[in-house]
Amino acid sequence: MRWMPFQYDGTEYDLQHLHPRTVVYTQPEKGANPPRNYTVDVIFSLHCFTRGLENENSDPGLLYSDSRETRIFDLRRYELSKRLPGIIANLTICKCFHTGRGNFFTIKILDDICVPVEYEIYFTASKSPKAGIVNLYVQSAYARDVSHRGNRPRMKPISFSVILYNTLHKIPIIVPK
Repeated sequence: MRWMPFQYDGTEYDLQHLHPRTVVYTQPEKGANPPRNYTVDVIFSLHCFTRGLENENSDPGLLYSDSRETRIFDLRRYELSKRLPGIIANLTICKCFHTGRGNFFTIKILDDICVPVEYEIYFTASKSPKAGIVNLYVQSAYARDVSHRGNRPRMKPISFSVILYNTLHKIPIIVPK
């Protein structure tokens, strides 16, 4: 998924920062366990820079589509999405959480125009058909605000290294009770 730039009102919004990429994560040695490297192919969804059409009469010029859906280009999500590659590259030092629905999320506190915001990033991990590779699909990323107040899953922590190891070795990830 290589995202085409978005044009609106004479301005072009470049989306190259959300093109697929490969990231190598290193899990440090722990006790008798040596360090481990994980190669991860990362793909970003259009939900990282768009919002849904629900109950909204918006400017048709703000519509952005991929092969599956049409959504509204969201300037705030777009601006925050510029930070996604750096956050994703550092997931091994972030707290990750179970959603209880087969995916995970992390929360990063960002400064959005001198105001701290909770930036939530939802993702899935799966074993790639390519040997030794994990696929990481960033499903959505947005600032926690009034429109998202009631939908945060209960926070059940899990190490990103555990997610990678279990996914690569096809070990089920059990959600703690």
